[in-house]
Amino acid sequence: MSRSVYSEINFHITWHTKNNIPMIDKPVESRLFHFITHKILETPGVRLHAIGGIETHVHIAISSQPNLLMSDWIGKLKGSSSHYINHEVQPKALEWQRGYGIVSFGTKDLHWVVNYVLNQNEHHKNGTTRERLEKYEGEDDR
Repeated sequence: MSRSVYSEINFHITWHTKNNIPMIDKPVESRLFHFITHKILETPGVRLHAIGGIETHVHIAISSQPNLLMSDWIGKLKGSSSHYINHEVQPKALEWQRGYGIVSFGTKDLHWVVNYVLNQNEHHKNGTTRERLEKYEGEDDR
């Protein structure tokens, strides 16, 4: 990509465990978030702002350059993260549901979205989730 391109493209992304089964316990969460963080930091042109979630799903907030094909990139994140957990942490511990949710947002909302991602447990416990940021499209929803 040309160095003469300026972009502010921000995304909130979420995906769920298979059948929304609570597979992401604390030991898995720690290793999972570390792995996903590492994969995101390896991706040229992508900046990670936050990662969070609860037992049934993951949320990330990123900024990306316009040349990244999001569907392929998210698919690789999901596939490699479940492979890592299942082969390096605990066999058959994690399976992702098909699909994901992705919402773009303006840079002025970055602080709010990061706060939302980092405080997932609190939002779900208190019923303060935002439907727009919780939506996803998975095979089990049809």
